[in-house]
Amino acid sequence: QVQLVESGGGLVQAGGSLRLSCAASGRTFSRYYMGWFRQAPGKEREFVAAIRWSSGNTYYADSMKGRFTISRDNAKNTVYLQMNSLKPEDTAVYFCAAALYYSGTYYNPGTYNDWGQGTQVTVSS
Repeated sequence: QVQLVESGGGLVQAGGSLRLSCAASGRTFSRYYMGWFRQAPGKEREFVAAIRWSSGNTYYADSMKGRFTISRDNAKNTVYLQMNSLKPEDTAVYFCAAALYYSGTYYNPGTYNDWGQGTQVTVSS
């Protein structure tokens, strides 16, 4: 099991930026994907971005390409989500997730074994 703690959420104006962090502890030696998802009120959890831990390959939802960047710091067992050009529709709770082994596609929440508690991102217009 991996314990995940997100930080960095907050209130920002449209066009602004935020960087989310997700610190991992526990069974950190075994991770296939690390991902970010988000969930807005009344909506389903939505894939944002993922990184394959071993290779550093990154994957993004189409609406986030060019605005969001996922990265990792192996030494700190931390994954980041840099969010630029934020829009009001980006408002959601953002969750970090870990897939300990390959069991499905990176954009499917069911692929991930462990989840953080989430951090609120609010973008005002």
